[in-house]
Amino acid sequence: MTVKQIAAPIMLESHLSIRLPELEMKILEQYCHKYQRTKTDVVREFIRSLNQKL
Repeated sequence: MTVKQIAAPIMLESHLSIRLPELEMKILEQYCHKYQRTKTDVVREFIRSLNQKL
């Protein structure tokens, strides 16, 4: 019996650094806390939603 290895897809990553006013950062943090999500996850979801508007 042979075992086939399935290669995981390669995900190239880029880094993004943004400056937010304190109020917007607090809103993001409160949202993340309320819904138990990371800031990265929330920002990624928002970016993906932009594709529908293109």
